[in-house]
Amino acid sequence: MGEGLKLLVGISLLISLSNGAEKPDQELLLLTVATNNTDGFQRYLRSTQIYDLNGKVLGMGEKWEGGDMNFPGGGFKVNLLKKELEEYKEKEDLIILFTDSYDVIIAGEADEIVEKFKSFDAKIVFGAEDFCWPKTELKNQYPAIEKGQRFLNSGGFIGFAKNLYEMVNHKVVENLDDDQLYYSEIFVDPELREKYGMKLDHHSKIFQNLNGAVGDVELQFKESIPFLHNNKYESTPLVIHGNGPSKKILNSLGNYLALAWNQGDQCTSCWEDNLEFKALLEVPQVVLGIFITRPTPFLEEFFTKIFAMDYPRNKIDLFIYNSAEYHIKHVEQFKQLLSTEKPEDQYHSIEVWTPEQNKKEWHAREHGIQKCLDVKCDYFFSVDGDAHLDNVNVLKLLIEQNRKVIAPLLVRPFKAWSNFWGALTPEGFYARSTDYMDIVQNSRRGLWNVPFISSCYLIQGALIENKYTRPTFINKLMDPDMAFCQSLREKDIFFYVSNRLDWGHLINSDDFETTHMHNELWEIANNQLDWETRQVFFYPFHIEKRFWGVEYLHPNYSQSLEEDAEVEQPCPDVFWFPIVTERFADELIEEMENYGDWSDGSNTDPRLKGGYESVPTRDIHMKQIGYDQEWLHFLDFYVRPLQESVFTGYLHSDQRIEGGYEAVPTRDIHMRQIGMDDQWLEFLRLYVKPLVESQFIGYNSDPPRSIMNFVVRYRPDEQPSLRPHHDASTYTINIALNNAGTDYSGGGCRFIRYDCSIPGTKKGWMLMHPGRLTHYHEGLETTNGTRYIMISFIDP
Repeated sequence: MGEGLKLLVGISLLISLSNGAEKPDQELLLLTVATNNTDGFQRYLRSTQIYDLNGKVLGMGEKWEGGDMNFPGGGFKVNLLKKELEEYKEKEDLIILFTDSYDVIIAGEADEIVEKFKSFDAKIVFGAEDFCWPKTELKNQYPAIEKGQRFLNSGGFIGFAKNLYEMVNHKVVENLDDDQLYYSEIFVDPELREKYGMKLDHHSKIFQNLNGAVGDVELQFKESIPFLHNNKYESTPLVIHGNGPSKKILNSLGNYLALAWNQGDQCTSCWEDNLEFKALLEVPQVVLGIFITRPTPFLEEFFTKIFAMDYPRNKIDLFIYNSAEYHIKHVEQFKQLLSTEKPEDQYHSIEVWTPEQNKKEWHAREHGIQKCLDVKCDYFFSVDGDAHLDNVNVLKLLIEQNRKVIAPLLVRPFKAWSNFWGALTPEGFYARSTDYMDIVQNSRRGLWNVPFISSCYLIQGALIENKYTRPTFINKLMDPDMAFCQSLREKDIFFYVSNRLDWGHLINSDDFETTHMHNELWEIANNQLDWETRQVFFYPFHIEKRFWGVEYLHPNYSQSLEEDAEVEQPCPDVFWFPIVTERFADELIEEMENYGDWSDGSNTDPRLKGGYESVPTRDIHMKQIGYDQEWLHFLDFYVRPLQESVFTGYLHSDQRIEGGYEAVPTRDIHMRQIGMDDQWLEFLRLYVKPLVESQFIGYNSDPPRSIMNFVVRYRPDEQPSLRPHHDASTYTINIALNNAGTDYSGGGCRFIRYDCSIPGTKKGWMLMHPGRLTHYHEGLETTNGTRYIMISFIDP
């Protein structure tokens, strides 16, 4: 491990309590037991420090002698407390609060705790719960109560020092005896209960034991400060105990309680225990593990972002696991790019596992951990192929956060799917926490203790170096990521997801087709953001342009939608928009030529209903290459807004009317509502349609609907031009897919009624014009080369 890193890590809240002495002006002393400095213990200490509470830790550094706490045991805690209370046995006015530590958060100041204790008019008050444990036979010996939690819980109790001393010395306790049973047997004895002045906190005024009561409590805010409210008993408990299986709930509450987060400043605890990267005596050594476990779209861009990450590569040992044959070429291209770098900009080492090696995912992930051990790394940074790190500073910033395990929040754009779970079912699977959507949508920013992370995370090397805390990806038949998280939870190691900043996003690799030449073209719906911002990768023939950003969607597309935008209009009611990029145009042409089955340009066309084309072209329909639904999505998301901006009032809405929106509402009743829809449609067909057709030659409509979407190819030796015609559409879009003057000569479109020609169309730009009635037009002759255009007849 890097020595410089060691010197600056490890300032602990432990100092504040481990040797604490009683403050003269305080009448409350906290005592707890902890033999290991776990994350849960550190959280407890932080909460006591936040409220300036005085206390002592018993047993730190000693061997735990109380048995497995998943079963009856814990008498060791009673014996540690006996020993400590010797010092205070004569202090009748001193109040002592004893709690567990690993699963407890203090949520109030000393004055609040003392005031609530005194309201009980008791010498000793224990927390209560709904379970009689560990000896159910005692159930009927407990005093009956009208309302509340009936049974004693020993995770927290408060009392006067003298009375506590007498109670714990009632009889000899063996270390392996059960502490809760010891106190319960005293309480159910009426004489002993009276002797020691014992009561239970039936209504959670001080102690909230969460097991069996999670549904009773709710996180609320007062003047932006969070607190836990018990809705069942209308109380505000101050000692929160995540007993039994409720520890994950406590972890979630711990993101807020003890002033960890508020509605104003948001995550105040995020600033605690941080590092400053620039202050490190040496740059930490990192093992970067990249895991490609399935065909994943936009992996070119993934590697571009890895390459662009702002971290010295000579301090990174790179391990790539690729089990997808489809991505062999992408990994090789990435390696080729790296080979062009200066020696000082090379990775310290590179290791690649290929599909031919036939290694399992869990094996690869275990190897990444072992590699960290072998090179004595300071951090292991795991990144899956679906995790796009758009923030180049992500690695440095995660290191500065200084948590044992931390993940940057990554979400599928426009979805709720992310790389963390806010809660788990009892079986250990996904459950939605109450704040999940607030975190995913970034309405709450912070650092969140969660029960599951995946896709991308940073692990401190010290955690891996210690065999007792080292995570594993193997647990029977569990998925590796679930096994990894369970191994951390079992070791009481907290892991976090951070959305303090925007880090990147997740790719949706579900149903990714790899049968096309350019498969990402088909990702317009599944990965819309990445489709729009498609980048050129580092192909060997243009390495010098490796960061030349090119998208599928034209970078100036949105300018046409700005208020008061001046849209080019080369002919009356013919609008010209930038809509797609040269890369999109090139790849669409390549897909069409790869398919190769161009129509013959005759009037006979078996693709059409009836088999006759009145105005034939040499073309390929989108349906033929399996791109019809994707193209309809393109029309809806990108063409329709442009159309509505220039052809005012031509909308595609109302859901009684699908979509639920009516642009020009009236008080009305639809024929469908009175069951007369079919009859009215028949009336329109028989009597209205003939009148319409006699006055408006050839019209009909619905939301961007197009059954004719095709790429046309013009060549002098095939079909150089197209005769005058009306389009079978309400409006038509015409996207140029290559460049006039360089790829071909001649060509263009002439609108005959206006005697207006557009000879030099622009690659990636779209012409939009009315189809029927007004814009009778022809395709001008292509005299040299090959001209490609993409045509859609909208609302035929």
